[in-house]
Amino acid sequence: MGRKPTVNFNLPPGMRVKRRGEHSYYSLDAGTGPDGARRSQSLGKDYVEALRRYADLVKTVSAPAVTVPELLTKWQLATLNARPAKTQRGILSAIPPLLRFFGDPPAPLHGVRPMHVAQYLAWRPADSAEQAKKRGRKQLGTGAASANREIAWLSAAWNWARAQGVTDLQNPCEGIKKNRESGRDLYIEDDELDRILKNADEPLRDAIELAYLLGQRPGDLRKILETDIGKDGIRISQSKTKAKLVIELSEELSALVSRIKTRKAKTPGVRSLYLLCDESGQGLTANQLRCRFDRAREGAAREAEEGGLSEVAEKLRRIQFRDLRAKAGTDKRESAKDVRAAQLLLGHTTSGTTERYTRRRKGERTTPTR
Repeated sequence: MGRKPTVNFNLPPGMRVKRRGEHSYYSLDAGTGPDGARRSQSLGKDYVEALRRYADLVKTVSAPAVTVPELLTKWQLATLNARPAKTQRGILSAIPPLLRFFGDPPAPLHGVRPMHVAQYLAWRPADSAEQAKKRGRKQLGTGAASANREIAWLSAAWNWARAQGVTDLQNPCEGIKKNRESGRDLYIEDDELDRILKNADEPLRDAIELAYLLGQRPGDLRKILETDIGKDGIRISQSKTKAKLVIELSEELSALVSRIKTRKAKTPGVRSLYLLCDESGQGLTANQLRCRFDRAREGAAREAEEGGLSEVAEKLRRIQFRDLRAKAGTDKRESAKDVRAAQLLLGHTTSGTTERYTRRRKGERTTPTR
């Protein structure tokens, strides 16, 4: 038996990875050959494709799962490839902590009870702090919210196993109270947004203004092409809900689109069709957008501190680009005096979702008793 792995918990048994620079190379450990040399079979550089080849070679999915690590491996191999890229990243980040808890030693499926799921929810915050310390990084959260997501994926894997006939055991995640999450309730005031815009470069300024006018998620904003803009408005297909919107071109929105196109036209060389572009005419990536926003936000916070506004600086540092969507929805609801208008802009399925999303940001407006 090989030694117990201490890294790469998301890899199934026998699968190895070597990292060279920014690239990862996956292989299947074929054991020791007759000549005593260690043998391996290449599985490629793409993780999902490597999992598919692994499944074809080892036939892992067809074998019954008897432990939680085996269950997670089979579920991952069978379902990961069909999911969106962001969902894949979420699953891959959820599996290592689940394996640390349920894989040391491997927990048999018949032995997992709801109490063990509750224990995981309580254990995860301490594990989050330990992992952050090992990596020499600052812990960004308590780990309580991450535990909720990870248990949700464990539940999904268990339900998949029941549907496939891998197990007929009751899902131990059902009925367990999750860790409490407060959610974001931050509202960006107009003067705070002006401070950030003052410190933003031109591509970021375009992105911020477009985010506020359209009220869409950052990923959907970055996907907008010039060909999506017509006489009827800007056509948007939301990645998360699949909602399709056409946002009419107001005078302010038309002026912004024209300004962006004019800036792009001055860029030499081949330009991307993406509406939001950097200085070279190429579409803004998620990392570019985040880093540029972080710099502008920090610049605004430093200016506030120098002006003796420490509380303003503290709030500025808590603002994230995604909060622009909440500001757009809240302002739309107030100006239109109708939650339905905000619901249509945000693409929410129900008005109740919009109510909760906007109300906790700024609160309800009311009048005194007399």
